[in-house]
Amino acid sequence: MTEDLVLRTARSLAHEVGLDAVTPGAGAALRLLAAAGNARAVVEIGTGTGVSGVWLLRGMRADGVLTTIDLEVEHQRIARRIFAEAGFAAGRTRIITGRALDVLPRLADGAYDLVFVDAEATGFHACVEAALRLLRPGGVLALNGMLAHGRIGDPAARDAETVTVRETIKAVRESEHWIPALLPVGHGVLAAVKC
Repeated sequence: MTEDLVLRTARSLAHEVGLDAVTPGAGAALRLLAAAGNARAVVEIGTGTGVSGVWLLRGMRADGVLTTIDLEVEHQRIARRIFAEAGFAAGRTRIITGRALDVLPRLADGAYDLVFVDAEATGFHACVEAALRLLRPGGVLALNGMLAHGRIGDPAARDAETVTVRETIKAVRESEHWIPALLPVGHGVLAAVKC
């Protein structure tokens, strides 16, 4: 998947500030998931410099709004500029600065079509729980980084991040609330439809 100038700029800026943005393949998967669900309301945990946000917005309905949450004001300032350069009106994004676990409880139950999580693995469990409340039936949860940098298939890998990722995959797979699939794109995207 080739990226246009806006996405390449956002990716370069992410690199400059020390962030690992979603890969073009993972971005294409996010766009597909947003488009397949005719997404109008999306929550993104981890704004970064706007790479994943642009992919999501490009898959969403033309009247859709992306609510994106991040702790870093500077990253969000860059993302706001990237969204504008990509041609999205300011009203298409709701950028919230803060800890996701502080912000998510303030969002409406069952009001979202897609929740994308691109955050530290330590927060995955809480984000999955929040997504279950936020998503409408048929809504999609997508978690990035689920291949744990290639360690997920190595039984000897017992570091905290890999163990947390394994536990998250297992919990979603065994839950009666989700229909999941692990997509081997980028750093691995766990996608799950809320039953």
